Amino acid sequence: MLLAMLLVGAFLAALGGLNQTIYGSSSFVERYLEAIADDDIATASTTPGVALDAGEIAALGLPEGVSTAMFRSDVIASGPDDVRIVSDIANPDGSHSVTASYRLETSIVETTFDVRPIEPLYGLLHRWEFAVSPIAVINVTAAHNPLFTVGTLTLDTRANKTGDELAAFTQVAPYLAIAPAVYEFGYTSDLLEAVPTEVVVEPAANAAVTVDSVPTATFVQRVQLKVDEYLQQCTDQEVLQPAGCPFGIQIDDRVVSPPVWSIVTSPVVTLVPGETAFEMPPTEGVAHVSVEVQSLFDGEFSQVEEDRPFTLALTASIRPDGSIAIQLK
Repeated sequence: MLLAMLLVGAFLAALGGLNQTIYGSSSFVERYLEAIADDDIATASTTPGVALDAGEIAALGLPEGVSTAMFRSDVIASGPDDVRIVSDIANPDGSHSVTASYRLETSIVETTFDVRPIEPLYGLLHRWEFAVSPIAVINVTAAHNPLFTVGTLTLDTRANKTGDELAAFTQVAPYLAIAPAVYEFGYTSDLLEAVPTEVVVEPAANAAVTVDSVPTATFVQRVQLKVDEYLQQCTDQEVLQPAGCPFGIQIDDRVVSPPVWSIVTSPVVTLVPGETAFEMPPTEGVAHVSVEVQSLFDGEFSQVEEDRPFTLALTASIRPDGSIAIQLK
């Protein structure tokens, strides 16, 4: 009998020890933070109390079906380092308030997580869930380009949009994100690039980031080529007023030779964001005309050689197939 009591006592003591350590509320929080630090986002996102239900999503003012695309590995730039439990306070209702200290980049952060017990494992070992989900919301403004990258992932802010929203030059979309973590947003392609921006996201917080895509040198060069080709087509017209062109000349005398146009200075393309596309502001160029004329007054022949300044403005946008659409203004 005494031996049995000793065995039962030892078992209960061991069970109590497990529930205070491995299965304790502090360990539950530590494991969640360590999963993020290890980039084990599958484990972090399936930790009890992390996932948001439809009611919680609505309470946060988020659209139904808000994206969880960022719930994967190779997305976060870095997770919490130097994790340390500062305090673990048991509340009268059985929940615990666990305060953890950790480093995000160069900042030391303290966060209190409220956790509550759920059905024990095997009816004996404590199990916990977050009373308030630590998931964060990141509102991404994708300026001048619907695409952005976060980590190794490329996302399209138009994914859940329809109608006129799809055509907006700047798109805004919310994304659920595992927290705490640091994310790096940016974009790079042949035609557009955005300076990488780091965002430090704390648990249950709202964060915002703007991914500002601007034309690359390749984009500008391609537009410049199209401008030069357009002006060349203008110079190929042997008339005083080339059709659809930004330059021309009026001559009162009789024209006795085909006018010959050439471009002295082509407008140098610069592109800046406009409301619906990238814009080249009115930019000066110079054309030259050479033509022989005969005076209507005295019949004398002469050669007209004249530079004709002009300005050119346009908008440029990227078609879905990756080609560039240009509209003269």
